Amino acid sequence: MKIATYNVNGVNGRLDVLLRWLDEASPDIVCLQELKSPDAGLPLKEIEKSGYGAIWHGQKSSNGVAILARDRQPIFTRRGLPGDPDDMHSRYIEAAVEGIVIGCLYLPNGNPSPGPKFDYKLKWFDRLARYAAGLLDLDVPVVLAGDYDLVPTELDVYKPERWVDDALLRSEVVDAYRQPVDQGWTDALRDLNPDARIYMFWDYMRNAYGRDAGLRLDHFLLSPSVAKRLCSAGVDKHVRGWEHTSDHAPVWIELSVDQKAIKPWRQR
Repeated sequence: MKIATYNVNGVNGRLDVLLRWLDEASPDIVCLQELKSPDAGLPLKEIEKSGYGAIWHGQKSSNGVAILARDRQPIFTRRGLPGDPDDMHSRYIEAAVEGIVIGCLYLPNGNPSPGPKFDYKLKWFDRLARYAAGLLDLDVPVVLAGDYDLVPTELDVYKPERWVDDALLRSEVVDAYRQPVDQGWTDALRDLNPDARIYMFWDYMRNAYGRDAGLRLDHFLLSPSVAKRLCSAGVDKHVRGWEHTSDHAPVWIELSVDQKAIKPWRQR
């Protein structure tokens, strides 16, 4: 089973890129972030024609998340994280697909920091950690995938000294990410590749993609039963080089039914 996550940076404006990648990569499950569209404006017909059922949580002009499943309809389980009834941002959606609970998330950026946006990011992370702990207590297979808007280690950014005060790398955010990891969740790409430099985001400015001046912002956290099935992972880096593409590249993992031997990650 191939599960992917992709910050599309505007699903309608980059629909041709999304459909091209879906046709090329054929993931079984896809988590999309930053749809930048209200529910009524999502290109559902085009996505269905490409062979995918979908659920979504849209928002006009910003945020927005969706889960796609090839040749089937995801079974909706939750929209939005618990813990703050006043939070109207569309940042979390959840579904069951093929016996796995898929949580698709888009964390707040948090800049400028310190400030209200950074405080909101930390509160959102705290809500995620509390919810993730509850999912582990259920002892069901779960994947929490998406754009976490954080860089876990200095290995995950091309020049960490340039990002010292950025909300993506601040120690408070890194500590918040460690909460679910300490609970028992597995960071899939890093687990397979403890020493590799893995990027999936390159800014549009200063030829960042051409210089490979990237960051690792998109992550998969796997519950223990899913982590045992992890066999490979990769970044479709070449998609970032397409015309009119997102500043993120798609990231994916593959799960084995029979827990085959682990293979290395691949970047195309």
